[in-house]
Amino acid sequence: MITDFKNKTAVLTGAGSGFGLECARIGARLGMNLVLADVQQDALDKTVAEMQAAGAPVLAMRMDVSKADQMQALADATFARFGAPHFVFNNAGVGAGGLVWENTLKDWEWVLGVNVMGVVHGVRLFTPMMLDAAKADPTYQGHIVNTASMAGLLNAPNMGIYNVSKHAVVSLSETLYQDLALVTDQISASVLCPFFVPTGISQSHRNRPEELKVEAKPTQSQLIGQAMSDKAVGSGKVTAAQVAQMVFDAIAANQFYIYSHPKAIGSVQTRMEDVMLARNPTDPFAHKPELGVELKKALRA
Repeated sequence: MITDFKNKTAVLTGAGSGFGLECARIGARLGMNLVLADVQQDALDKTVAEMQAAGAPVLAMRMDVSKADQMQALADATFARFGAPHFVFNNAGVGAGGLVWENTLKDWEWVLGVNVMGVVHGVRLFTPMMLDAAKADPTYQGHIVNTASMAGLLNAPNMGIYNVSKHAVVSLSETLYQDLALVTDQISASVLCPFFVPTGISQSHRNRPEELKVEAKPTQSQLIGQAMSDKAVGSGKVTAAQVAQMVFDAIAANQFYIYSHPKAIGSVQTRMEDVMLARNPTDPFAHKPELGVELKKALRA
């Protein structure tokens, strides 16, 4: 159980918007040191100004989590300024849709680079630092939170590249939890699996690096995927701030799975039953058949 967050250090990637920003706000209220990283300079600057105004000691870096050298620089700077962090929020993520064979190599490199390798780098670089701190101080407590998605537990059609990346994050996080338990009682992990929550995720192409931009026009399925994502994310009733509070509550309770929409677990159960019974995957639109009919019609047009 972690109850005292005051003067503890939190590293947050994707701190310029969405869950990263809301977790930073809670961290500032709790009197934490904040290490803020984001790929978008203007968004990062705004977050930094807000956190400093709230009185939080801040270290900020504009960086791309998919780049090993930039994550190394973040880890080194964090250690130099605050020592080993107590909390690491591997939160940065991007979204992309479309039929799975229509994604270009650049699409795969971008999404897997940020969503998977970004988390891998965070785990790889900060965990050893935290373990050293735990060895040196029996009162040290640490926690790593990786942001996955309900797409890490389900496989909705027309968003394969995102599903693949988030399944990897769930798998990495579950293994991290088990691996940590083998070597320490002082550090644990959680995985955040939000459903549709209004954040900047559906507009993440705004931060796509030049070298991974695709010249070709988006395909019909990608345009449909973008529209569906905009609608679902935009109409979400649970806010990013509410989810950030759930994350801090989960850390305090050492709860591993964090769900923004516990009702969505019904779909996960259906998928697990498909797996256990070797049943073909259940129609994802069974509860809203008109959606499936519409999507098929649009894709076959």
